[in-house]
Amino acid sequence: MTSGLEAALAEASSPSWLRRARAGRDLASDLPEAADALVGLLLDAEDTAVTRQTAEALARVGSVAAVRLIALAVAEAYDHQADWLQTGLHDALVGPDGVVGGVLDVAAICGQLARDPEEAVRRGAAEVSEWMDDTDC
Repeated sequence: MTSGLEAALAEASSPSWLRRARAGRDLASDLPEAADALVGLLLDAEDTAVTRQTAEALARVGSVAAVRLIALAVAEAYDHQADWLQTGLHDALVGPDGVVGGVLDVAAICGQLARDPEEAVRRGAAEVSEWMDDTDC
């Protein structure tokens, strides 16, 4: 029988955007085992919903490892993808009443990532920090 992680990893390469989006949500808590698959989902070339939902799920996890993957994807994303990464982060940070919540401290994590050994992560974290300074996320 297939484990939940194995099943979600298989879904990450599904031709169905719904399955890939579900995989992004399911794999967000499986770091570091699912890191490569998650970066692929964050940079999904087929459907922006996959990008958005995976970014939201990782932002909700709120760990340094999760935000690091978002930063890495931001550094590699083209403009349209970056917009959807930002939207996914916004979705995670804004509560149902439209108020930015204090639960997730993505800006503080980006501050830590500013010293990451990988240049792409530092660059992506700087961009995410700029988003955090923006009132719309």
